[in-house]
Amino acid sequence: MTGVEALTAYGGSDAAHVTRFTVQDGDITTDPLHAEELRRWVGGHDPFTDDPRGRELRSPNADLILDGTINAPKSYSIASLVNDDLADEYEALQDRLRARIITTWQRELNARRGAGGSIRESLHRIEVVELQHRRSRALDPHIHRHLWLNVKVLGQDGKWSNVDSRVAMKLHTLINAEGELAARTDPEWIATLARNGYTLGDDGEIMQLAHAVRPLSRRSNQIEANRAKLLLDWRSKHPGQHPDHDVLQHIDRLAWAKDRPNKPGVVDESEWKQLIQDELRAIDGRILSARQAVRHRAVAIANLDRELLAARAIVDADTRSTACGGRFSSYDLRAGATRAVAASGVVAHRDDLQELIDDVVARSLAHTVDLLQGEGERPQHIKAFMASSTARLKVELAARFDSITRAGDSLRRSTILRLADRILDADLTLDDGQAAAAAAIAGTDRLVSVTGPAGAGKTTMLRVARVALELQHRQLVVVAPTKKAASVAGREIGAAASSLHALLADHGWRWGRDEAGAEAWTRLGQGEIDPRTGQVYAGPRRFVLHSGDRVVVDEAGMVDLHTANALATIAAESGAGIAMVGDHLQAMPVGHAGAMACMTRRATAVVELTAVHRFRDPSYAALTLRMREPASKDQALAVAAELDRRDQIHRVTDAAHARDVMVEAYFRWAASRKRIALVTSTNEEADAINEAIQERRVELGQLRPDRLAVGQGEQRLLEGDVVQTRLNDRAADVENRAMWTIRRIDHDHLELVALGDSGDVRRVSLDYAADHMHLAYAATVHGIQGETTDASIVGAGVDASGLYVGMTRGGVHNEAIAIAWTADAAREQIADSMMRGVTEVTIEDSVRAARSELGRAARVPGDVGRDVESDRGPGSGRELEEWLEESQTALGSLEVRIAGEDARAHGRGVNSGVGGELVELRRRLVDRMTAASRSLAESAGRTRHRGDADRTTARARQAEAEVIHGDTAASARGPSIGS
Repeated sequence: MTGVEALTAYGGSDAAHVTRFTVQDGDITTDPLHAEELRRWVGGHDPFTDDPRGRELRSPNADLILDGTINAPKSYSIASLVNDDLADEYEALQDRLRARIITTWQRELNARRGAGGSIRESLHRIEVVELQHRRSRALDPHIHRHLWLNVKVLGQDGKWSNVDSRVAMKLHTLINAEGELAARTDPEWIATLARNGYTLGDDGEIMQLAHAVRPLSRRSNQIEANRAKLLLDWRSKHPGQHPDHDVLQHIDRLAWAKDRPNKPGVVDESEWKQLIQDELRAIDGRILSARQAVRHRAVAIANLDRELLAARAIVDADTRSTACGGRFSSYDLRAGATRAVAASGVVAHRDDLQELIDDVVARSLAHTVDLLQGEGERPQHIKAFMASSTARLKVELAARFDSITRAGDSLRRSTILRLADRILDADLTLDDGQAAAAAAIAGTDRLVSVTGPAGAGKTTMLRVARVALELQHRQLVVVAPTKKAASVAGREIGAAASSLHALLADHGWRWGRDEAGAEAWTRLGQGEIDPRTGQVYAGPRRFVLHSGDRVVVDEAGMVDLHTANALATIAAESGAGIAMVGDHLQAMPVGHAGAMACMTRRATAVVELTAVHRFRDPSYAALTLRMREPASKDQALAVAAELDRRDQIHRVTDAAHARDVMVEAYFRWAASRKRIALVTSTNEEADAINEAIQERRVELGQLRPDRLAVGQGEQRLLEGDVVQTRLNDRAADVENRAMWTIRRIDHDHLELVALGDSGDVRRVSLDYAADHMHLAYAATVHGIQGETTDASIVGAGVDASGLYVGMTRGGVHNEAIAIAWTADAAREQIADSMMRGVTEVTIEDSVRAARSELGRAARVPGDVGRDVESDRGPGSGRELEEWLEESQTALGSLEVRIAGEDARAHGRGVNSGVGGELVELRRRLVDRMTAASRSLAESAGRTRHRGDADRTTARARQAEAEVIHGDTAASARGPSIGS
């Protein structure tokens, strides 16, 4: 089935027609599209005449539509089922939000023109089809709408072409924020809730209905389990085939109807509603009863603390920037301001909130560093801002590592090898990389960095380094970002180990969140009262460090900047050395990354491990090294093709199918008593898979539902379930992210057995389980990091770290899922997942990354002209070459634009004034390029070190000096980088 056919079947499955919304310069009109018209429209044609719109989309991987979903907390859907007044107003709320979203798309998005798509063209017209759904695929109440934006858009120049999908994806954060704002501040919606006795909680759920969400979800999970079994049966009868939309819909309805007496596989709307209401009544008989009206007390706009909202906006944008080195865009900042206003308690019409949001954004800019100051205007999706606090943290950490680095000597290789022969098992030896790493850690270099891929034998090497340090009467302290990782390292190394945060706390560090939600670190001095315990802090007790001691940080790639800064401070005070051992290409820290890379740049002993010892198949071990960090998209595609050849890419049709594959894989491997890792992109997806597996195990008689406990988020826990603990508890001796099987549920505790070979038994209270334990058949990359299993299945949508970590867990089998209609598209998707951005360790790195992103973006002709006219001239050497390359691109864009203007003017029989302006811009740019080329030729024989320093480096160093010394300019845009 082609993409057009699949989308048409999905779009036309529940109604005789769909509604098309046409937005032209902010005005919205509507008309219906029937099935054949929808098929033409999806395929990029006029739905009525079938005329193509611009260039035909012939690639099987081409985007046809961009899907935006109007969603809300599940309690809203329950409210609509039990109260007609709320149902009507919720539909009206979605109508208002739809209008806001599609007009925002038309205003903010653009098409691309010219060579390489370098020219940005504003949009005159977009077209959107709306699909309305009242249920999830499991036929739970889930009122939501899909907005299909056709990729074919009409530019202001009157030409059809494709929307700039990269901008659309980055705008999505603002679209989601608009949804939160509407749900929590819309006056009509809030008034209707209050009139019917309902209020919103801090999480946005309807407080009086939120308790029914989890029980209904349990029913949904049972349906998912039914569905997985029906699909397995269907595939066994149709080997090698993929179920089409009609088959999947039929299976959905059969799964829903199972165990409901006298209900056929076809869902009647009125009967469905009555059945759901009956289930709600069984959950809580009061849910269907009328409620007394309540008075909603809103916060007045005039009473809001706008500086606090600005601080929260920065925290929101900064938190979401961790994958981009701390950089965020104007869209991200606007989204942060919008979410801050949404959570403020204010209630007002959307237009009345715009001034407030704009003011919050303006105030927020005073707390940012502009990485492209002096570069002129830039598209709003370019991630060119950084929180001043994050910039300051990067600079401080680099300065601390600089202050403590000191070159020393590694132990002799022969000494390390003799120790290895003495202490390691006969079947274990150290390769050259492991020997060099152990020698460096046991040596006298103050900063040591050991990096290597999954399965490189880092812990085996550390066993030898521990003995070498002991023979020198030097203390080895092993820590890790989590207590679980530290315990694993400690067992394998044969040394006492603890979490890195335990060491920091012992040295007086305390951390938490300020009023705006930003991470705040403080430190107690000896003799001060600890505000948490009320006791006097007397200094470190558990981890007393001396000069020459070695602190080894295992899994160091997961250390964030705040934590590394505190550790570096302790090392500076004590004289101890630091060895970071890990892989920055595996799971990233929860906060800002780059700590290990920052130290590696300053370490005087750096060792890279390259051999992989984990996998039974040597050829797959070599393939994982290529997967870890492909140098180009072509190399990533080659790896994906090899994975496909090895049958390690599983192609599915949609997210529900992907979930079914993971559920089936669990039972297939569990049947032979093998452990499997199921790696997902989100916690929500992990929860859905976890609960579907649990339901199926109940159905198979593997679990008994009559003895249960309540887990995190009101999850049902049963004897025999696989669970994960999420909080270190010294009394119970359990660790965050440790994996267990529930052996017994008693009246006041749960008895747990550790997964793996240790067989450790622990007891935790029912209260601990309710707050800090959840099902763990599936997990995100952070939950599975450090685990070794027999097999691993990686779900769709993971990033590069998730794919690499997931595909290196299984010693026997590893498999990645791709949602795609063709094999080529599946390989493309897996290759895209492998690609990583360059690690942005310093502000200089971030400046380069922002400039690179700007260089790839489409620009309006006026911006090209401003670049030509600007005082920003080329300097010398490499900078001159870069300027000429950029100018060549700008010149090509001007040529394309001039040709287009000439063609339009000729067709209309008029003179093109704009074309004349562009011709003049082209002439001036050519003159400047000619002069620059002459200057470059004249300087060819001169010394490479002559002339001004690289301007990018100068900007970065100026910003770093400002951050360190607090010498920030009092400008409306805050501290900036630039001359």
